[in-house]
Amino acid sequence: MASGSDRNPIIIGGLPSQVPDFDPEETQEWLDSLDAAVDERGRERARYLMLRLIERAREKRVAVPEMRSTDYVNTIATRDEPFFPGNEDIERKILNATRWNAAVMVSRAQRPGIGVGGHIATFASSASLYDVGFNHFFRGKDRGDGGDQIFFQGHASPGIYARAFLLDRLGEQHLDAFRQEKSKTPYGLSSYPHPRLMPDFWEFPTVSMGLGPIGAIYQARMNRYLEARGIADTSASHVWAFLGDGEMDEPESLGQLTLAAREGLDNLTFVVNCNLQRLDGPVRGNGKIIQELESVFRGAGWNVIKLVWDRKWDPLLAQDRDGVLVNKMNTTPDGQFQTYATETGAYIRDHFFGGDHRLRAMVAEMTDDQILHLGRGGHDHRKIYAAYAAARAHKGQPTVILAKTVKGWTLGPNFEGRNATHQMKKLTVADLKGFRDRLHLPISDKELESGLPPYYHPGRDSEEIQYMHDRRKGLDGYVPTRLVRSKPLALPGDKTYASVKKGSGQQSIASTMAFVRLLKDLMRDKEIGKRFVLIAPDEYRTFGMDSFFPSAKIYNPLGQQYESVDRDLLLTYKESPTGQLLHDGISEAGCTASLIAAGSSYATHGEPLIPVYVFYSMFGFQRTGDQFWQMGDQLARGFVLGATAGRTTLTGEGLQHADGHSQLLASTNPACVAYDPAYGFEIAHIVQDGMRRMYGSSEEHPHGEDVFYYLTVYNEPVPHPAEPEDVDVEGILKGIHRFRAGESGGIPAQIIASGVAVPWAVEAQAILASEWNVRADVWSATSWNELRREAVEVERHNLLHPEEEQHVPYVTRKLTGAEGPFVAVSDWMRSVPDQIARWVPGTYQSLGADGFGFADTRGAARRFFHIDAQSIVVAVLTELAREGKVDRSVLKQAIDRYQLLDVSAADPGVAGGDA
Repeated sequence: MASGSDRNPIIIGGLPSQVPDFDPEETQEWLDSLDAAVDERGRERARYLMLRLIERAREKRVAVPEMRSTDYVNTIATRDEPFFPGNEDIERKILNATRWNAAVMVSRAQRPGIGVGGHIATFASSASLYDVGFNHFFRGKDRGDGGDQIFFQGHASPGIYARAFLLDRLGEQHLDAFRQEKSKTPYGLSSYPHPRLMPDFWEFPTVSMGLGPIGAIYQARMNRYLEARGIADTSASHVWAFLGDGEMDEPESLGQLTLAAREGLDNLTFVVNCNLQRLDGPVRGNGKIIQELESVFRGAGWNVIKLVWDRKWDPLLAQDRDGVLVNKMNTTPDGQFQTYATETGAYIRDHFFGGDHRLRAMVAEMTDDQILHLGRGGHDHRKIYAAYAAARAHKGQPTVILAKTVKGWTLGPNFEGRNATHQMKKLTVADLKGFRDRLHLPISDKELESGLPPYYHPGRDSEEIQYMHDRRKGLDGYVPTRLVRSKPLALPGDKTYASVKKGSGQQSIASTMAFVRLLKDLMRDKEIGKRFVLIAPDEYRTFGMDSFFPSAKIYNPLGQQYESVDRDLLLTYKESPTGQLLHDGISEAGCTASLIAAGSSYATHGEPLIPVYVFYSMFGFQRTGDQFWQMGDQLARGFVLGATAGRTTLTGEGLQHADGHSQLLASTNPACVAYDPAYGFEIAHIVQDGMRRMYGSSEEHPHGEDVFYYLTVYNEPVPHPAEPEDVDVEGILKGIHRFRAGESGGIPAQIIASGVAVPWAVEAQAILASEWNVRADVWSATSWNELRREAVEVERHNLLHPEEEQHVPYVTRKLTGAEGPFVAVSDWMRSVPDQIARWVPGTYQSLGADGFGFADTRGAARRFFHIDAQSIVVAVLTELAREGKVDRSVLKQAIDRYQLLDVSAADPGVAGGDA
């Protein structure tokens, strides 16, 4: 039998160690019986007997908790709590000053003429959870490594600023510039954790709820990946994610818990602030969110630590001979606990303890005030320290700490536990006085009654401030801090890109395959090859990337403990602890989280990675667009490939697979540099420029630019021409270049196309010349988005500098001299090419695939949307007729000749098509 010292002090199999044993001799007899069963009949027989006992206990209505749920008490027994190494009196004074400054900062931000708001109740509930972490656990970066990665809850940001103020990391002018980022430059503070807005302070954006949890999981996994591949030593790094109980309703919050357990991410701790309230009301008024989350996390394979009650409950629990108190805790719903948080001690005595004589006897000698101050575990520094220490020491599993708190704690009766507390931003004078008294701060009534309430700082030489500095020095520096230590990479030269620029000869290939060929060459580079991180959501074969399996291998910390079914094939599926490919299963959200963690590694760990995330085009910006916004906020870099792009190119897949709008969605992301290339030589120049901008160095960007590249590529095989001798590299990168000049025909016109539509434009060019005497030039618009972005910047400059020579947008300069009309076409909805209409110097018409996609042949789909070559011909003739350059009678002739009103008359085109 295991001795007491050998036993895990945490809950084992759902049995609470918190409840006292009032008959240890009887308990020992039961344990001896179990030991005898194991010794004499074996573990299986003992297991059977245990299950029968549980079954009988339920028949007898004995309240045996499920294995996935335990009693509503602290997981760590009082006797098992470690020594608390801090000075609790000093830490309480520090926390009181932090609480005050956080609330005053938000209240001052509501002053007349400003009124920018803020949130104070979330930090008020979680302040102790953060303070213990800051004082005893969160590692900084002063050792030269990445330290700990801390995902702060977004609404708690005022408290993080308030602590930084005490440490002289921020001044009063910063706190008074909260949420006034432009008008109070350079002192403005962002409302929430936004690295892009405060790139030396915040590391991880978290306020888009649900993205912090999944981001933390994949950050912890990326730490292991970096170490496994020998790129960075992350063994000392721990990931902490501070979350809200209401936030756990977001699918992304819980969706990837099993990955963390499956890969044994014991470098990860979730701290869920269970203040039992959402933004508008209770999280589970009729239930118990802590119990629910415990079941979910246990079922997913996590180590669960419940932090429910503070130390003042310990004597009462020690008296609980019959379990009546624990039963009362178990059966009281959250909504009632919230009511207790707002009521008097007398009310609690009558309603919580009053229903049973044994409960009444427990508190008979306690005053109403003592009962009122029976608190929650998330406000008790010693209980929190015990939970954090246990989480850090636990091996083999990620840990979640479910900490019960009160929303608005210490802010006074108008705030604490109220349904509306999340939206309350301003403290009245009476609130401030009560708040001050509760925190024991030396602030006079006069200071509170005249003007804005003051900030409080105990003085740089005070023992509180010296204590704070000493604790951070012992933990390797201040947090949060974002620090870029990485150096620019030695990038490959033109030779690496040469093979793709040669074209495909007589072979037809998809543009996806052209990119994959280039990627293979880049990964062979001795300097940067190992830094590529390939990411795909269970679609490597779809995108023609299965050739990477046997060479780069799939990352799995457990390796491959089975014989692969395709082990005899050349492209066998191969997993390895040092694999380079991240195969994240059917989870675009998980893949994007991997992309963000890899793409920001240059800052997090000082080691740049080059993520290449390839996904079904429809399931990128549409499904995980919020995460791409998060990526931009986190200043992450890398390449994003919308493969199988286009509304009509992916034959047979239908409405929910046909992407005709992701380029438009990409245009809304300021960090995204989006391209829609047609051929391999364009892809080569775009990727080379992306490598230079993101991973090279320039005078303006010595550490690279904080952008990411989005390329849409297609699965339709077409011949790829070799790079022209007079290739217009500038045009390719800026968004438009003339691909093929018209060589015959008397009437000039211009066709602008992108991506897979360029071959249709070339076909239309030939038809116009041979059948209608029109000489059309074909332009490849590699980026509608970049053309518009540059033009908008030009107009902004001209607006503000009317006295200077007016700048001209690139697209206007490029097309000036090209005699119109201009017809634009793509496999996107018309809104995509329409982005540049304002700046095209001539009559402009666009064709596009507006509407839902559907399953059919490519030819039929393009005829339906009227974007095929014949439709382009009619569109050009229509614009020429409008300008009086051809007779309008030819329009009906052309429509009849090409049977444009008959979808079935279209050439079906190339069937299928590999990626």
